Amino acid sequence: MKINLSSFNKVFGETIVRNIKTSDLENYQAKRKASGYSNSYIDQEIGAARSVVYKAFDDAMVSEDTVRAFKKVKKLLKSNANTRKKVLYIEEFKRLMEALPPHTRAVVAMGYYTGMRKGEIINLTWDKVDLKDRMIKLDAADTKDREAREVPICDALYNILKDIPKAIHDNHVFLFKGKPVNDFRTALRTACRAVGIPYGRGTKDGFVFHDTRHCFNTNMRKSGVPESVVMNITGHSTREMFLRYDTVDAKDIKKAVNQMEGFLESVDQTVDQVPIKAKKCP
Repeated sequence: MKINLSSFNKVFGETIVRNIKTSDLENYQAKRKASGYSNSYIDQEIGAARSVVYKAFDDAMVSEDTVRAFKKVKKLLKSNANTRKKVLYIEEFKRLMEALPPHTRAVVAMGYYTGMRKGEIINLTWDKVDLKDRMIKLDAADTKDREAREVPICDALYNILKDIPKAIHDNHVFLFKGKPVNDFRTALRTACRAVGIPYGRGTKDGFVFHDTRHCFNTNMRKSGVPESVVMNITGHSTREMFLRYDTVDAKDIKKAVNQMEGFLESVDQTVDQVPIKAKKCP
């Protein structure tokens, strides 16, 4: 989400910013909240302004007191409170794929089977795709965290990619009417509604494209793939971020209870089979 600091600038001019207090920022948070803005958006506003202030401090334009005011102000949104948990089961994913138009179907499949970010997918070019070795090789400049990584291509995705015709005039993998695919929300929304899948961030259990990243992480974990391997594929630099994209659902919980029950039964049987030694008479 792009943050516009015009409202912040109207309240805090350059002169006032130099003398700003934490209480001033807290009052700003309260006013924005009363105006109907979400906690997440307000936090991002303060965060964007904080970055500007830190830069100004580096350039000796503001004092440590200004920086301290921004450090002390607390976020309105609790940690991980906005973490999304929507994951499509394979049956839902297959229904969705059938309802999507071809160009969007390939993009969604790429997200579901690789966990790649939207930007990494729509900007993907054929020179980064090795169908023979079944590997997508991203350079540092292609990724959000600016670290090169390799993403494996599974059979299902391979079958989709090999059927995509390569354009002479454009090297992008995903094209629509001769131009790189960019905004496909309308197609995704229409397909979701057609197959009965809630759509949108503001909808309960609503699905959005970024959730394909959750799907990939969760499916890999359920498949027994080690966390370190999944993190290497998806480009998660910390375990905390990895866990945000790994959703524990009702099936996981039931499986956990069944595993515990099986363990307890095995222990009970082992105990029953251990012979009890007779005590010697005194």
